[in-house]
Amino acid sequence: MTPTESPVIFHNYPQSPVAEKVRVVMGIKGLSWRNVEIPRLPPKPNLTTLTGGYRRTPVMQIGADIYCDSHCIIRELEQRYPAPSVMPTSDAGLLSCLSRWTDGALFELSVKIVLGASVDTLPAEFAQDRGRLYLGENWAEGLKRANAELPHLIAQLRVTLLWLDNQLSDGRPFLTGTDAAAIDAQMYHVVWFVHGRWEGGALLLREFEHAQHWFDRVSAIGHGTQSDMTPEAALAVATPLDSVTEPGVADHDPQGLKVGQQVSIAPDVNGGEQSVQGVLRMANTESIAVDRVSDIAGSVCVHFPRAGYRVETQ
Repeated sequence: MTPTESPVIFHNYPQSPVAEKVRVVMGIKGLSWRNVEIPRLPPKPNLTTLTGGYRRTPVMQIGADIYCDSHCIIRELEQRYPAPSVMPTSDAGLLSCLSRWTDGALFELSVKIVLGASVDTLPAEFAQDRGRLYLGENWAEGLKRANAELPHLIAQLRVTLLWLDNQLSDGRPFLTGTDAAAIDAQMYHVVWFVHGRWEGGALLLREFEHAQHWFDRVSAIGHGTQSDMTPEAALAVATPLDSVTEPGVADHDPQGLKVGQQVSIAPDVNGGEQSVQGVLRMANTESIAVDRVSDIAGSVCVHFPRAGYRVETQ
C-alpha cells in the first residue's frame, strides 16, 4: 500500500457528538472509510500511540498522517475529496468563523445542559473525566452550577434554535441553500447531542418546525460507507509508510517557527490534557504538523489546527 492508496481511518466512538459532525461530512461527500472504535474514557493506548498523547475524539488517520481535531479533519477531507464540496457557497470564510462559535461556546452550552441535567446519574469516572475536560479544575462545582442553572441554559439554547428556524423559514433544505455544507454538520452535532442525550431535547426541538425538518434531513444524509477495522490493523497501516506532508513554514509566522524545531502542542484550554511533543514539519496560518516516532506505529506526522491550540517552542 502506498500513501496515496491509504484509506480514511476514523478513530471514534458512536456516542461522540464531535465524531458525529465528521461522520455527517463524510456522508455529504459519500466517502468510504474505516471505522476504529476507541474507548470513551482514557486510557486509550492505541490512539495515543498514534497521536503522541492527544486523547480527544475524533482522530483521522490517512497512511502515516494523523489529523487531530474536527476542524483539521474536515479541512483535510475537503482538500483530498473536493467534490461534492462542504463549502458550496462563496461564504467559506464567514462560515469558518461561525464554526468557531458552534464548536466553542455553543457546544460548551450543550455540554453543560447534558451534564447538568444528569449530574445525579452520571457514572463517577465519566463525570470526573468530562467535567475536568470541559469545566476546568473546579469541575465538580461547575456540574452543580450547571444543574442549578439548567432553566437559564435551556433558555440560551432556545435562542439558537430560533435563529436556526428563522434561517430555514424560506424553505431552503439546508443552512446555506440547496446543498448540505460543513456548517450543517457543525450545527447538527450540537442539536444531535442535546436531542439524544437530554430527556427534554426532542421536545425542545419540536417547538421549531423548520429546524426539526432540517434536523431530519441532515440525519437522513447518513455517514457514507463504513467498514470496521481493529486498532491493531490501523497501527499496521501507518508503520511502513511515510508522511506525504510537504515540509515548510509559511511566511510571517508570528512565533518564528522553523522546520526541525522541537515544539509541544495542546488545546488552549485548562482541560488537564497532555501536550504532544514533536519535531516541527509544517506550519501555516491554519495548520501545524509535527513528526514523531512511536515504538509501535513507527514514524508519523501529527496535524493540528492553529486556532484553539497553543504551540510552545522548546
